Amino acid sequence: MSNSFLESAGNWPHRFDENSRLIGFIPLSREVHRSSTFATDEHLPPNLPVTPVKIEEIEAAFAGRERVAHFVFHSAYCCSTMVARGFDVPGVSMGWKEPQILNDLLGWRRRGASQDEIRRGLESALSLLARPFEAGETNVIKPSNIATPLARDCLTLVPRARAILLYAPIESYLQSIAKKQLWGRRWVREVLIGNIADGMLLSGFEEQNLLELTDLQVAALGWLSQFALFKRLESEFGADRVIIQDSASLLADTRSTMSKLYSHCGLELTADQFEAALTGPAFTTHSKDASASFSADDRAKEQADMAKLHGEEISLVAQWSQAVAQSQGFSIT
Repeated sequence: MSNSFLESAGNWPHRFDENSRLIGFIPLSREVHRSSTFATDEHLPPNLPVTPVKIEEIEAAFAGRERVAHFVFHSAYCCSTMVARGFDVPGVSMGWKEPQILNDLLGWRRRGASQDEIRRGLESALSLLARPFEAGETNVIKPSNIATPLARDCLTLVPRARAILLYAPIESYLQSIAKKQLWGRRWVREVLIGNIADGMLLSGFEEQNLLELTDLQVAALGWLSQFALFKRLESEFGADRVIIQDSASLLADTRSTMSKLYSHCGLELTADQFEAALTGPAFTTHSKDASASFSADDRAKEQADMAKLHGEEISLVAQWSQAVAQSQGFSIT
């Protein structure tokens, strides 16, 4: 494959085939990525042509070159897509929303791939995801929360990378799960199964303990396991590279919070660029439905409605979560 093909950010590294060690590329413009909720098969245009490239060719093309990109790792239901969209600032940065290839690599690890195999695949994926659409731009990658177990590897492989670890306060997270009804309650069990497979589950929970948990306790345990990982990353990599940010503060004061997040990633926006970003669609339309308006007040109303329906259960599970965190030696407040 020619270097010009591999150099173009418009050739998107979409899927990793663990059997053939090929990365499948699809054409993906900035506009299409911007209009797609996530860069996954479910949300991208159908029947895009796929160009397979051997991982060895990608390694050779990017050998010795420094990768520069930053990350938004998140707990889900915490405005992470809004934040990623907020990094779409032409000439400054671009926010990638949940590249499917990172999920593929995590799935491969769960199926027994060695650490060296995962490192090679991740090195190639990150080299490709670091390519800017415009010269001088820096990409900010928001993996799916499924791919959060790759966070430590990503920060190690990209030494200049900085990470935003974004989470929803536990009550807010539980309200979001309750809002999703059966689908949400089933999804949190899938998350917990993944936590077990990834070795992320908090210690002290045996199989019988897990079977005794209610749906919202399962949700909270997955949330706690991820938050504990955030705390370990913060301790290991330091505040200059990793910051933990809650969605409640983001929504309460979007302007100052985004200013902090841009600064953390070393991005310099002009006053006009900052104003355009803050008043643009990232912060005024729904992340999952661009045709619908959205504001902090809308989210507050949604959560107030859930509190009316499930307030007692959510309050009890939030208290339980505090106690579990304290027993594990960390605080969630």
